[in-house]
Amino acid sequence: MAKGNHEKIRGRPHNLLEHYQPIDGVVDEMVDASGNPRPVWTNFIEALENLGPEKLAQRFARADQYLRDAGVYYRVYDKAGANEREWPLAHVPLLIEEQEWADISAGLVQRAELFEETIADIYGPNRLIEKGILPAGLIAASPEYLRPVVGIRPASGHFLHFCAFELGRGPDGRWWVLGDRTQAPSGAGFALENRVATTRALSDIYGEMHVHRLAGFFRRFRDALNGMAKGSGGRVAILTPGPLNETYYEHAYIARYLGIMLLEGEDLTVSGGRLMVRTVSGLMPVSVLWRRLDAAFADPLELRPDSQIGTPGLVEAIRRGAVSAVNALGSGLMETRALFAFLPKISRELRNEELLLPSVATWWCGRDTERAHVLANIDRMVIGPALSTRLAFEDDESTRLGSALSAGERAELIAQIERDGGDFVGQEAVTLSTTPVYVGGWLEPRPASLRVYLARTPEGWTVMPGGFARVGFSLDPTALAMQRGGQAADVWVVSDRPVERETLLPQEHDSFTRSMPGSLPSRSAENLTWLGRYIERSEDTVRILRAYHVRLAEASDPDMPLLADIRDYLEPFGIDTATAIPLGLIGTLDSAVYSAGQIRDRFSPDGWLALKDLSKTIHQFATTVAPGDDATRAMTVILRKLAGFSGLLHENMYRFTGWRFLEIGRRLERGIQIARTLARLTRAAAPDGALDMMLEIGDSVMTHRRQYPVQAGRRTVIDLLVLDPLNPRSILFQLERLKAEIALLPSVGGEGHMSPAAKEILQLNTAIAIKEPSDMTAKALDDLADEIGGLYNSLAKAYFG
Repeated sequence: MAKGNHEKIRGRPHNLLEHYQPIDGVVDEMVDASGNPRPVWTNFIEALENLGPEKLAQRFARADQYLRDAGVYYRVYDKAGANEREWPLAHVPLLIEEQEWADISAGLVQRAELFEETIADIYGPNRLIEKGILPAGLIAASPEYLRPVVGIRPASGHFLHFCAFELGRGPDGRWWVLGDRTQAPSGAGFALENRVATTRALSDIYGEMHVHRLAGFFRRFRDALNGMAKGSGGRVAILTPGPLNETYYEHAYIARYLGIMLLEGEDLTVSGGRLMVRTVSGLMPVSVLWRRLDAAFADPLELRPDSQIGTPGLVEAIRRGAVSAVNALGSGLMETRALFAFLPKISRELRNEELLLPSVATWWCGRDTERAHVLANIDRMVIGPALSTRLAFEDDESTRLGSALSAGERAELIAQIERDGGDFVGQEAVTLSTTPVYVGGWLEPRPASLRVYLARTPEGWTVMPGGFARVGFSLDPTALAMQRGGQAADVWVVSDRPVERETLLPQEHDSFTRSMPGSLPSRSAENLTWLGRYIERSEDTVRILRAYHVRLAEASDPDMPLLADIRDYLEPFGIDTATAIPLGLIGTLDSAVYSAGQIRDRFSPDGWLALKDLSKTIHQFATTVAPGDDATRAMTVILRKLAGFSGLLHENMYRFTGWRFLEIGRRLERGIQIARTLARLTRAAAPDGALDMMLEIGDSVMTHRRQYPVQAGRRTVIDLLVLDPLNPRSILFQLERLKAEIALLPSVGGEGHMSPAAKEILQLNTAIAIKEPSDMTAKALDDLADEIGGLYNSLAKAYFG
């Protein structure tokens, strides 16, 4: 900073700007050319400095902890594969004055309207191509131009409903558009999480600075989506590529935040020209589909035939006007980098307007004049693929900075442009403004870009008063991309007067009705069932292993008959007792995490955190725990965490259809595991100590002592763990619960008719209820395990098909 500014702030408790060195020739968001803090930043900096370095570090750690607790992640793809990365929050928000934001908003609303008209023309009358304003070859060559949707008018009347724009401030102080996002814009949910995390850390400062809230933007868009579906009898849904997508967390978060059904392509089918979701109550219509997957993958029948994530017939349903796609299929064409070169002329042609927010200067090399200009100025250009939809700083594989080329590379690139000019664009090399980040107790400048979101409502476009800033870890502008280690900062639009405190919640004076939860998609029901089964299977395995290692620690003889018998019993299930934490147990718990990951929108953050903590614990134990007493203690820890997770679900999950399938999965698996283990440990040839071990595995040692004034015998153990309807570990108890929950599932046999599963469980429950302990031989118990397992097949046929 300039010396004069040191004098001005010398009396402050902690001078955060002491080492702040803006880059010559680069605009800084926080300080002006003289090194003075801009007015919007002055009070903010003072508030941070008044906290002091220790408290500030604690505050920022609080924000990071919130993100970890909430399970916020971003999937990163590299040469090693896909990995989940914790969301990288840059703790210092980017501050923008309200009036400047109004100017940005006006420019982006104009751009969104221009894009709407341009897409309507390209997929309609094609006047822009007819007049030579757009090259036909450029449009036809784009993979984002989808011929099957030509001529389709959206049922909603609009092609675009949700857009995002990437902005950067240039050396002249003006905001420039670096990229357009009209395909399936991502990041709005992360902007919300940035806001929550940042305000957790800086709640007092946030409350004093008149920062515009984000909730109103989402409420208006949610209401607009519901309004589009009103009267159609259909639902609103978000279409996601699935959990392997890099921003799947955000899809689930937005679905949960707005109360919208989250679906994958396999959840949907087209019947009678209508888009339908497969639910446990049968096919239900979907009228509005907010898609978060690229359009080319949406329908393998008419678009990419190799797509495994689309829905056959979706294009036909859209063609018939039975469903509104948000955004329309084919709208990703507007992201094409080469179109930047034509937007000023398109704006004059369609709207008789100059662009309020200019795009970064772009020349398409498919025409002689523009190609010659690019070649003459290649050292000042960024050269990249004409049809790319990626931002230049995200595309280091195929985008080249002319000034960084060697003589040989330069000559080779010039030859390629001269030969295949239509494949390239030249763009002015962008120097981005810098914004402060907190590093080691001080503020330092880093390059940043700004992503802003727009949503269509019945009143027109509404602009999110914020968004998020992508901030580099270093001064290298290419480090902005999240895949390359960039950070994300909240964006505060600051007013000089109090702002409205908007929320998604209804106001006190609003009328309301208590609506029942919507129908459960079949895939979600299946994953909930298997989540219950995997958790119960893990618990049963842990109980057996704990009993095994207790005895191993006491006897120090792994060849004693009872331990050898348990080893033989567990081996077919992939459980190797020679390892303290067997791979089979780890695999079962990993499967539980996978099933839960498929339904993140239906999973509470606390439940997800508990499950991930359980998974982390067992993986850590796998490398540190030894058989015997050490393993016994580890199994006790795992059991406690399993119980904690199950307790969270039991106490907090709404008792509707999803809960029932989770409960059914748990009861099925517990019944199967108890029956199989009983068959093994109560058989005639069972070794000494088997009955005591069985009571321990069934968590019924104390109950047996209270119920039966005799030593454990086969009859008493069978009576307690099979036939006692009050023992939550008994098979009869599981059958009673299964009967009750299956009876409440949606009818599949017509009103008044029992489903096959309901009939099976009634027959099985009745048959076991009248049994005597002597009837339950080892074979009978094995057969019972098979019969309980058969219930799953009936449920799957009725509800998961």
